[in-house]
Amino acid sequence: MLLSRRAAIKGLLVTGIGAATGATTYGVAYERHQIGVTQAALPVSGLPVALDGLRIGLLTDVHHSGMVPADDVTRAVTLLMAQRPDLIVLGGDYVTFGDRGFVGPVAELLAPLNAPQGVFAILGNHDDDRDMPAALSKKHIEVLKDARTRLEIRGEGLELAGLRFWTRRPEDIAKVLRNTADTVMLLAHDPRRLTEAAAFNVPAVLSGHTHGGQVVLPGVGAVARRRFPVLEGLGSKENTSIFVSRGIGTVYVPVRINCPPEVAIVTLKRRSQI
Repeated sequence: MLLSRRAAIKGLLVTGIGAATGATTYGVAYERHQIGVTQAALPVSGLPVALDGLRIGLLTDVHHSGMVPADDVTRAVTLLMAQRPDLIVLGGDYVTFGDRGFVGPVAELLAPLNAPQGVFAILGNHDDDRDMPAALSKKHIEVLKDARTRLEIRGEGLELAGLRFWTRRPEDIAKVLRNTADTVMLLAHDPRRLTEAAAFNVPAVLSGHTHGGQVVLPGVGAVARRRFPVLEGLGSKENTSIFVSRGIGTVYVPVRINCPPEVAIVTLKRRSQI
């Protein structure tokens, strides 16, 4: 029987305590708060010349809670704004287990985000369908809940298609992607949607959800890697490219080991330029 994600992370934590107490202490007290900026070039099939070099800021898996303090969220927002991206994508899981006590506060912490082409959000498995999107919308963040929006940038169209975490059936995803005419980017909290994106010939996907494994022990790795086509960073399937962010927060246990939190700047590049 496959371990659940929760059991896997807890199991790795126990192993870490037994084998490397110092590393675990470091992961609890220090590493989980050391948010960095990751730069990635995402190759996109058929990308118009005008969109080559477009910089997208990706901030995901905030998990604002008793384990993920406001200071960490503020630090992530400050780091991302300092990069001055062309547009910003929020990848879901703003709170943990839908905790309504943090819904309003996390929306307030994310409110300073802005970019020339706008700020867009999708929902993760820890987000509810009503309160979280309403809170983000009040802060002028456009929530794409099984919906699509078209941007015109430098005279070319870019369509952002946002999925709810629970939208998984190919026929439901097809409805969101129906009648696209421009370059399409799928915003999907779960990187397993890479399979459907490739099947529908969507050239690019942005995801989170995995936390990069959160606990990555030397010689053991991350158990979660077996569940996802890409655990972190860049990957591809057929003509579809994906970037998966490690995100900001933690779940189940307040620790990161060999897996620091990040905000990302994803620069779109024509395949011929990579």
